[in-house]
Amino acid sequence: METLTLRASPENAARLDAFLAAQAEGLTRSAAARLIEEGRVLVDGRRPVKSHRLTGGETVAVELPDPEPTEVCPQDIPLDVVYEDDDVIVVNKPKGLVVHPAPGHPDGTLVNALLHHCGSSLSGIGGVLRPGIVHRIDRDTSGLIIAAKNDFAHQKLAAQLLDHTLARTYECIVAGNLKEGSGTVDAPIGRCAADRKKQAVVPDGRRAVTHWEVVARYPGFTHVRCRLETGRTHQIRVHMAYLGHPILGDTVYGAKKPVPGLQGQCLHAVGLRFIHPRTGKPVELSCPLPEEFCRQLHRLGTGQQPF
Repeated sequence: METLTLRASPENAARLDAFLAAQAEGLTRSAAARLIEEGRVLVDGRRPVKSHRLTGGETVAVELPDPEPTEVCPQDIPLDVVYEDDDVIVVNKPKGLVVHPAPGHPDGTLVNALLHHCGSSLSGIGGVLRPGIVHRIDRDTSGLIIAAKNDFAHQKLAAQLLDHTLARTYECIVAGNLKEGSGTVDAPIGRCAADRKKQAVVPDGRRAVTHWEVVARYPGFTHVRCRLETGRTHQIRVHMAYLGHPILGDTVYGAKKPVPGLQGQCLHAVGLRFIHPRTGKPVELSCPLPEEFCRQLHRLGTGQQPF
């Protein structure tokens, strides 16, 4: 069981159950209300009612119960398989597809699809909810993701994530014009103190390194290629926003107004390179940019704005 301590401010003060739903990742308002009724929430050391309204300055402590594992069922969801053998499978994930079951997304995920496609041949290291999953891609980010079909492959690939021999390359469109042609962001990332659902560059965060280079420049926008050295949650999105160039369509770290015709952020995992866990030979894979990404590039190239 995890105890989460939050600090209310005049900016995020609200009714207690609404405050908890906004600040605690994966917690719905109804679930927050249940925790309050069960006595798992304290405001300045006292048990409140769920209708309690925060004014700012209070310390809120909430006991988050451990998630209960649920059986994940295979589902016949189409997969764009880029590479597959007895040890690994690499899929070009579309936008909108969640990687593994989580609160609010109990099924219809990549894991459900992999269980249907691969049967029982997925590594068990990720547990019931994340079998075979080696790394993650955000729901509204598309592109290459690798999964392990057995524990041997999973351990080998996890080690490559740590020593950076498993290389991931992304392309994105960012707002504004980057002054240099290439660079590196080496800035630690952790949970945002003001909004628990967001990540931010924070002094006590985990080290995060993103290498970037300009692919093409357009009036007011830049097409950028990024290579991850580390793999923190929302890393590229946070780092690009930290540079002052948030990703087009990213309503969490950039402009709040969605871009018509664009689902989520314009970010695509275009390349993947790894050492095959069994043969020891390098495998390098790529996939094309999705149609909506190309459509935005075309608009920019013809002098039109993406919105």
